[in-house]
Amino acid sequence: MSSADVVRTVGALAHAAAHPASGTDCTCTPPVVLADRPDGTVVRSGTVVAKAHAPGTGGPDFAERLALAAAPALSGVLLPPLPAPHPLPSVDGRPVTLWPYGDPVDPDDHEAAPWEEAAVLLARLHRTAPPASLPAMRGPAKAALAVARLRAAPSAGPARGAVLAAWAALPGWARDEAPAPAPRAGFLCHGDLHLGQLVRHPAPHGPWLLIDLDDAGTGDATWDLARPAAWYAAGLLPGTVWTRFLDAYRAADGPAVAATGDPWPGLDVAARALTVQTAALALAKAAEQGREPDEVERLMTDACARIASLPPELAPPRTS
Repeated sequence: MSSADVVRTVGALAHAAAHPASGTDCTCTPPVVLADRPDGTVVRSGTVVAKAHAPGTGGPDFAERLALAAAPALSGVLLPPLPAPHPLPSVDGRPVTLWPYGDPVDPDDHEAAPWEEAAVLLARLHRTAPPASLPAMRGPAKAALAVARLRAAPSAGPARGAVLAAWAALPGWARDEAPAPAPRAGFLCHGDLHLGQLVRHPAPHGPWLLIDLDDAGTGDATWDLARPAAWYAAGLLPGTVWTRFLDAYRAADGPAVAATGDPWPGLDVAARALTVQTAALALAKAAEQGREPDEVERLMTDACARIASLPPELAPPRTS
């Protein structure tokens, strides 16, 4: 099935859920594509969003993650799915889930983004006991996939060596080669936290909630703080914003880092891993598109060079 066919079918499922009695005379706005990537096709119709998950998604692990989103213990933290038939509808072998629409974060204004709200949601998530049947968080697995993509990409220039050297310096658990060591393991983690994983529901003025649990599971809670930590270390996130985020997480009794003092000893490994993942994907995409890395991509590869030259700790954050 072509990408256009997938989008069309997912849109029809969203429309049917949003307007079950509209019939053939419906005059509402056509479905809108919110995302169409290999890891998910997301289409909105009115107040309903339908998502076709990545190829290969399914089975007990997927069912456990979907059930987590509807768990009463996480009400007010996670956006719950809409009722759906069993078994779930599918498109080209990919399961489709239905969700209420929520207003996303403005991706172009990091300082105005809900950093404190995100931190509090993460702290609540991390303090919640995970179900015994929940699978492992997929953060390290996604980092390993990013590095594999870089290895398979066309010539990625001299920065490729620095990224791979930074990857080799990580411990095995951060490269998805072993479980996270105690006491790191066992926390309920989102697994892929970034600003795109937050929406206001009900739109447009409801509370912020976390979405997209395709990578959720048990593991090291520092992974969920690692992307903003990596951005800060690379010079992409202002120190004032990073401090707001970290202080809010600590004030909400988040368990991933110590309540006071230098957070970096706890964050170091996960932040280095997210730096490598981001740089690997950036270089791979640039190589696949036959272009040079842009300024933001170069900042992440420069951070990898600092990591590779100063093991075992992440290089100090940029000051200029």
